[in-house]
Amino acid sequence: MDSTSSSSPSSPFDLVSSALGRYVRRGGSAAATGPATTQGDSTARPRVPDDPADSRHDRILGVVNLDRDLRITRCNLDAAVFTGLDAVAGSPFADLLPPGDVPTVTRRLRQVLEIGEAHVARIQRLRRGDGSELVVSLSILPAAAPQEGLTVSVIAMARRLHLYAAETAIGTSLDIGETAQSLAESLLAWGDVAAVDLDFAVWTGEGVSEQAQGRLRLRRAALVPDRVWPEGYVTPGNDLPGDASRLLAQAVRRDDAPQAIVIPDREAIERLLGSPRVIRALVPGDRSASVACVPLVLDSVPPIVLGVAEVWRRADSPFRDSELFDLQELVARTAHHVDLARQHQREHTQVLALQRRLLPRTGGHTVEIASVYQPATPDSAGVGGDWVNSFPLPDGRTALVVGDVVGHGLGAAATMGQLSMEARALLSAGLAPDEVLEHLDETVTLLDDAESGLAAGYSALGSSCCIALYDPLSHRVALSSAGHLPPVLVLPNGRANPLDVSPHPGLGAEFALREPFEVHSFDTPPGSLFALYTDGLVEDPALSIDEGIRRLADALSTVHPWDPLPQAARHVVATLAPVRQRDDVTLLLVRMLGYRKGDTATWRLAARSDAPARARAYVSALLRQWHTRGDTQDDVPLLVSELVTNAVRFATGPITVRLIRAGHGLLCEVGDTGNGRPRLNRGGLLDDGGRGLRVVHTLTTRWGVRWTDTGKVVWAEVAR
Repeated sequence: MDSTSSSSPSSPFDLVSSALGRYVRRGGSAAATGPATTQGDSTARPRVPDDPADSRHDRILGVVNLDRDLRITRCNLDAAVFTGLDAVAGSPFADLLPPGDVPTVTRRLRQVLEIGEAHVARIQRLRRGDGSELVVSLSILPAAAPQEGLTVSVIAMARRLHLYAAETAIGTSLDIGETAQSLAESLLAWGDVAAVDLDFAVWTGEGVSEQAQGRLRLRRAALVPDRVWPEGYVTPGNDLPGDASRLLAQAVRRDDAPQAIVIPDREAIERLLGSPRVIRALVPGDRSASVACVPLVLDSVPPIVLGVAEVWRRADSPFRDSELFDLQELVARTAHHVDLARQHQREHTQVLALQRRLLPRTGGHTVEIASVYQPATPDSAGVGGDWVNSFPLPDGRTALVVGDVVGHGLGAAATMGQLSMEARALLSAGLAPDEVLEHLDETVTLLDDAESGLAAGYSALGSSCCIALYDPLSHRVALSSAGHLPPVLVLPNGRANPLDVSPHPGLGAEFALREPFEVHSFDTPPGSLFALYTDGLVEDPALSIDEGIRRLADALSTVHPWDPLPQAARHVVATLAPVRQRDDVTLLLVRMLGYRKGDTATWRLAARSDAPARARAYVSALLRQWHTRGDTQDDVPLLVSELVTNAVRFATGPITVRLIRAGHGLLCEVGDTGNGRPRLNRGGLLDDGGRGLRVVHTLTTRWGVRWTDTGKVVWAEVAR
């Protein structure tokens, strides 16, 4: 290899930097000042009008060399398009930037200096000496050897190139605010101030139709540049005054067709707006200015106006027809991006509404509950299928459910809602956690068949779920898991550990060797803290999942029994959630309280003919001790007597009678070893039997059956 090749640059960026270095003229300050000054005359020449016929505008490339202190050493800004840029050798490069952009660009320059990686093709504004701005494509490269420092290439954004770059930038986000901001920044190439005002229905993601255009209600979605504005001026997030919305709507809908308009000077603006309040709200300063108003039109029949883009500039620089045409073309090209953002905003709102509806509202008499749901991104593409739910069961237990549906958006949200509601219905019907998961497993499989699932481009196979039932009498939790991370239990002494739950495939995983869902039982003494969560809380690229769960356990161990649970949940999430969330974060904290010792009573009776009478006696005595009202003292013994009579008649083995005082009601339970399901029959007037359950149905607010390992429990709730 010869010496020439051995000294050649080692990367494409080195080649580019070397070529740009040769583009810069050698020698002196003349190379730095460009055509804005002449020798012996420091008076700035006026801006050159944009004349396509002028051959000097064929050159759009400029180069600036910087030292390690980010000061200009050499430059070539000879092209006429760069006229007015005061690039003087020895001056900071920051002098060429708008004040608001200095921190960001300086950070990029120093980053390239430190790590040596080029920063390529960023749209940037440069400030001319007269205060106007030039839109350029800015690339930052390490200077080619033997030079040190940086080589900055500046490409003036020709109109057609700017239109292409702007459309590309605007289409990169599905967030309404970011899309409007990108459009406003692109429009700034044609003026000094740019604003985007969207119809309120677009901003909120609601549907838009041609019928609504007669009553446009506009909200400011974006405004550039970022600066302090006069009092009363409409800034992003604020609604335009009603008369201002009507005026803009009328202006862009002349002759019933959306059209761009130009108001040439302040006098014309004041005549049109009339009201001083409206002028303060819409005009960005007190100097004479002109404005171009361009409607954002959804291409339909008839066309639908989504909002209005406004570009303001000094009155002494009027809009030419070619510029107005370019403005209209840019807005027309990007209106569909605004509508896409509106659709995703609507989907995002629907998904969040469903997820938040599933979040637990309050606890009960036996538990305290707090939950946190934190979506990964503001757009619906990032909203996943995480869900948690907690609800009291009719028999006094509390159901705790957490799930993570595969996928994002409305497909995942629909599956999430269906699984959540199905789980609640099955648990309320008395099924055990493993039985509920078996039904959910079948549901996911049915949802994923060729007709309804895969054909729609969405698959829920592998979704996870964990179901726990807390019994406040025995102070135990029974849970089953389908592919979900293990819950964490914090005992009253502060010791925190993930529960030892056997792994099991996710829901609908038919490809796996299927085993029955297991039920795991754990003691949870009063004061214990129980945590259900999704993987977004504990996943970290730098840590194993086991280490993430251990960090969660450590954070939960610091929660004191007297700490407010909502505050503790937010603190845990703030401590553990990664700065750059890749997934939704969901946490459900439950503090186990149980029933107070004096609020329950249990009796075990032999299945003999005298059992109903004995049960009535025990219950009557306890109700007098609890000072219940008179009708309750009459109804509850009769209710218990009927349930015990049925147990003696249709079951064998011992009978368990339990009475629980909970809130404003009484819960009566009668357990036996039978496996028959009590059914309420209509019955006739002359029937000899079948009246017991009708008495139960009449005296209670609700009743039902719960299955146990040894038989069943019939429960009934009565107001006290």
